Amino acid sequence: MSDIRTRALACRDAAPAIAMLDAEARRALLRDMAAAVDAHAEAILAANAKDMAGAADKGVQGAMLDRLKLDATRVAAIANAVREVADLPDVVGQVTRCESRPNGLAIERVRIPLGVVAMIYEARPNVTADAAALCMKAGNAVILRGGSEALHSNLAIAAALHEAMDKHGVPREVLTIMDDLRREAMVELLQLNDIVDLAIPRGGEGLIRFVTEHARVPVIKHYKGVCHLYVDREADPDVALDLLLDGKTTRTGVCNALETLLVHKDIAPDFLSRAAEALRAKGVELRGDEASRALAGDMKAATEDDYAAEFLDLILAVRVVDSVDEAIAHIRRYGSDHTEVIATRNEATAAKFVHALRSAVIMVNASSRFSDGGELGLGAEIGISTTRLHAYGPMGAESLTIERFIVRGQGQVRHAESRSR
Repeated sequence: MSDIRTRALACRDAAPAIAMLDAEARRALLRDMAAAVDAHAEAILAANAKDMAGAADKGVQGAMLDRLKLDATRVAAIANAVREVADLPDVVGQVTRCESRPNGLAIERVRIPLGVVAMIYEARPNVTADAAALCMKAGNAVILRGGSEALHSNLAIAAALHEAMDKHGVPREVLTIMDDLRREAMVELLQLNDIVDLAIPRGGEGLIRFVTEHARVPVIKHYKGVCHLYVDREADPDVALDLLLDGKTTRTGVCNALETLLVHKDIAPDFLSRAAEALRAKGVELRGDEASRALAGDMKAATEDDYAAEFLDLILAVRVVDSVDEAIAHIRRYGSDHTEVIATRNEATAAKFVHALRSAVIMVNASSRFSDGGELGLGAEIGISTTRLHAYGPMGAESLTIERFIVRGQGQVRHAESRSR
């Protein structure tokens, strides 16, 4: 038996230890896990420094380097996210539906853990703690397979979490972190459909495609974020500009950053010149269609690929549209079903935009940067699903459960002839 299968089996066998804890015991465990991250902050930062040095030697830069980097503030944020998950309402055992049938049967739908979740991710040490906390909050065991560029950071965070688990008598196998980072080992893990209940890849487009192509277990994809802002003819220009700058320039290497700006032709002359000036002051390169370039000089010509791109950089694609319908058509063609934003004071236009698009998150006069599990009240997120299955959009603990039926009767049988008396 391979080491990958052996460790996955151990994780599965340990899963009942977390599933059978009551709500308060899981809450106390997660609070101590957060405290352990705080207590081991120096060791985590030292491990991260090794990863950053290794990444620099390999020429890693841009968005991936930003995602990899930890500092005291980010480590504190990791711990706080675990605390927020701890304090969320418990979802395990939650009755979501209860009704009585004419035959007297009482039917309940009840949330239960998925079982074993495999998390495959790149260059995001915070995911180690976020995924562990969310999976365990939902009563699941978790197998973590991070990227090689973050190995030291991930192991240091996992060591802190294991220390808290030891204190509560929870087997370390409930949180199994893989240190065999060969592609062959990942493929083997993804094909353990008798052990692993769900795989969630979180990383670049290449990783998502690799996992999807090789998995025999169910996969929920955290696909790329080609996020749009549509500035309607009836938008408040000041609000629209704030949404644009926050969505594009505060942090570029994240999936909820804006990548394309669509502007109604009636507001474009004034808004685009103002927006272009503000964006260039922030170092943003603009790539636009002919109408955009005529209104805002010093703009490169956009290609078809630009409109479908997740730049994860200070680059923005721009297009002038004739109507909200044209904006919707553009998003349907080039979008990735992640997050879309409309700036408008017209409620009917906003409603049309909301109902015409199927993206996981739609923002009306609010920044795309709120498309985040923590900001949406989930405590943290294990990813933002762009796969339309049981979970869609930012995934919290509830998305890591499934519903089953509990039927309570008083001896009812479906066929009268089955009765013994």
